[in-house]
Amino acid sequence: MAKFIIFISVVLLSVYLTEQAYFLSKAYVNTINEVAKTWKAKQNFPEYTTKEQIVQLLGSKSLKGVPKNSIKKNDDKYTKVEEIPKFFDARIEWEYCKTIGKVRDQGNCGSCWAHATTGAFADRLCIATNGEFNELISAEELTFCCHLCGFGCNGGNPLRAWKYFRSHGIVTGGNYNTTDGCQPYKVAPCIRDDEGHSSCSGKKTEPNHKCAKKCYGDKTINYKKDHHKTKDAYQLTNITMQKDTMAYGPIEASFDVYDDFVSYESGVYQKTENASFLGGHAVKMIGWGEENGTPYWLMVNSWGEQWGAKGLFKIRRGTNECRIEESPTAGVPLV
Repeated sequence: MAKFIIFISVVLLSVYLTEQAYFLSKAYVNTINEVAKTWKAKQNFPEYTTKEQIVQLLGSKSLKGVPKNSIKKNDDKYTKVEEIPKFFDARIEWEYCKTIGKVRDQGNCGSCWAHATTGAFADRLCIATNGEFNELISAEELTFCCHLCGFGCNGGNPLRAWKYFRSHGIVTGGNYNTTDGCQPYKVAPCIRDDEGHSSCSGKKTEPNHKCAKKCYGDKTINYKKDHHKTKDAYQLTNITMQKDTMAYGPIEASFDVYDDFVSYESGVYQKTENASFLGGHAVKMIGWGEENGTPYWLMVNSWGEQWGAKGLFKIRRGTNECRIEESPTAGVPLV
């Protein structure tokens, strides 16, 4: 009897996950716009997209019991930050670093954790070298070679990603269907056509790729010499997030995603009252500010430029909205 009950539960869960995501409907988006006070919603995904497909995009796995020595509280460079400005945008502060505002597309793969960390690391390398290094870091290598980080397209832990940079190093790598860098990303992006159909609709999560040990993009690059490392790997607190960003550059930030966030268009996101939890997600934080009296964090997502505000979004700052201020991570480049 117990086995039968478990079987029925599994079947019901499967049906629940594969059914059309009600929260993507025009009616639900209209409801959000009726109740949301600081932001606006739009249809970013086709209505026929399933809940399972949306959940597949969320892949930030938290670590339980993070060691105290992994939490960074002080740095000599913090003392040079005399005052936290009201507005800060890393794209303006380091305008010579073209990677900072770059919006990538993780495709049908839960590799947000890899895109957020490699994105921040690339920016920090550019800043640390005063623009001498100015290219993307391989989300492909991190997603499919860091086995201790997690499960590839099925999610991973950002702090372990930074530890991978410290111990192993990582090569360069641009976007899908390019030869930029040593190992470009091999997962196709999710693109919507003029009729609203997505190239990823109806497809299962990308199967994990075999970890490559050579450069297949720009084959003139020396694979071993192209590995870039960090001096350390750490988790920040809500107090040190801004100081570390001003000292070294963008950071990774993980947060809880609710079904209303998927339809973000503009403004400062705050979870609406009846929104339902979907999973954990990782993005890159590049700044902060205030909009119509509401303080925000400025974030770069990895769902392509067709999502949100051309791939970016703002989320309420100072109130730990969706746990955004609980576990940001980073590392200082070794140059």
